[in-house]
Amino acid sequence: MSVENVLKTIQENNIEWVDFRFVDLSGRAHHISLPASEVDAETFVNGVAFDGSSIPGYRGIEESDMVMLPDPEAVFIDPFTQHPTLNILCDIATPDGEKYDRDPRGIAKKAEEFLKSAGVGTAAFFAPESEFFIFDDVRYESGMNSSSFFVDSEEAAWNTNRKEEGGNLGFKVGVKGGYVPVAPVDTQQDIRSEMCRLIEEAGLRIERHHHEVATAGQAEINFRFDTLKKTADNLLVYKYIVHNTARQYGKVATFMPKPLFGDNGSGMHVHQSIFDGDTPLFYEKGAYANLSEMALHYIGGILYHAPALIALTNPSTNSFKRLVPGYEAPVNLVFSKGNRSAAVRIPVAAVTPKGCRIEFRTPDSTANPYLAFSAMLMAGLDGIKRKLNPIELGYGPLDTNIYELSDAEKGKIRSVPASLDEALDALEADYEFLTEGGVFTKDFIDNYVEFKRSEAKSVNIRVHPHEYSLYFDC
Repeated sequence: MSVENVLKTIQENNIEWVDFRFVDLSGRAHHISLPASEVDAETFVNGVAFDGSSIPGYRGIEESDMVMLPDPEAVFIDPFTQHPTLNILCDIATPDGEKYDRDPRGIAKKAEEFLKSAGVGTAAFFAPESEFFIFDDVRYESGMNSSSFFVDSEEAAWNTNRKEEGGNLGFKVGVKGGYVPVAPVDTQQDIRSEMCRLIEEAGLRIERHHHEVATAGQAEINFRFDTLKKTADNLLVYKYIVHNTARQYGKVATFMPKPLFGDNGSGMHVHQSIFDGDTPLFYEKGAYANLSEMALHYIGGILYHAPALIALTNPSTNSFKRLVPGYEAPVNLVFSKGNRSAAVRIPVAAVTPKGCRIEFRTPDSTANPYLAFSAMLMAGLDGIKRKLNPIELGYGPLDTNIYELSDAEKGKIRSVPASLDEALDALEADYEFLTEGGVFTKDFIDNYVEFKRSEAKSVNIRVHPHEYSLYFDC
């Protein structure tokens, strides 16, 4: 959409407010709203000022002035505001007009430019499967003398004997028993359908939705793939609509990877491929899983750099509560066709040459999508450049159920880092592939590691409620 068409949209839809949005290092959106009467073509040139020092990980107070530069290609009408509002995603610049090298969306743009300049292909396509929970109640605190959380759901397995419902209606979802049941076990068909309707109105193409494996309202909605930056934009829209639709239904949605102990967590499996114009570059008929040599090298790059990648694709302490064996968590750094116990899976059912792709199953939705997708692309491109063959490197293919292997057999398989600190250590030791072509800068990596280490420390130094169960009577 051109600037002219954006201004026309404002007029034709009687838009009262224009909401300018950007993301921080963690991928959370922030916004400033201007009256529509104050927005004109010059706004797209001069941008909208904001205080960068108030955004964690952005700027110091001595250099706090920043500018949002609206992207006319990234707009949608807000379905939740009382006053008609048009939302526009923005890039970040310094006051002198220079692109800000810590802007996650700017990094995604540079990654796409690097792909083209490398002569590998013209576009990388991404499709995330971003899972989430829909709860009826959530409460938590973390203080000096108390620490707790509590979540509840009418579907939850622990509520089979609850009386507070005004008569328990049964049909609860068992632990690991939630994969695609029909009503009345699945109580959330309508709320997911409403989410999909609003997501489609915002311009995304929905492919399907369903209940996921875990008890207590785990869900998945899939939207159609697109180019790297556009897919990251779409994921922000998706999460915004999921959160606010749940709110309208008197419920709460969370993309937290592991909100429940003892059941499956929520991941963000990321499908990806590279095209040259209309030609898919990951397909070779008759090869293993119909994968081209380029696709194999891309997988080699993903798996070789996976420990460092995970600092960007699984960037929360809670991420590593999900990445444990036994809950369909892809902790094994191998690849396989159709095998969901491998970190990299190659879908093989109903796949056309243009649909041939690889699926990295380790990420979760605490990732900033601009950073995570860019990092995955850079790892894959490094694998292509260096011809990193995953078979020769010992990363598979492994077409057996890895969870059923003996301990000795599992011991031969590389695993993901066990904590956020370990992943950050790996990133500090292996980041050069990210800085190729200036896509990520060393300054960004250093700042990101410092930012995330402070999060890890804040969790590590706090008293955990389970420690009372273990040690209070010592």
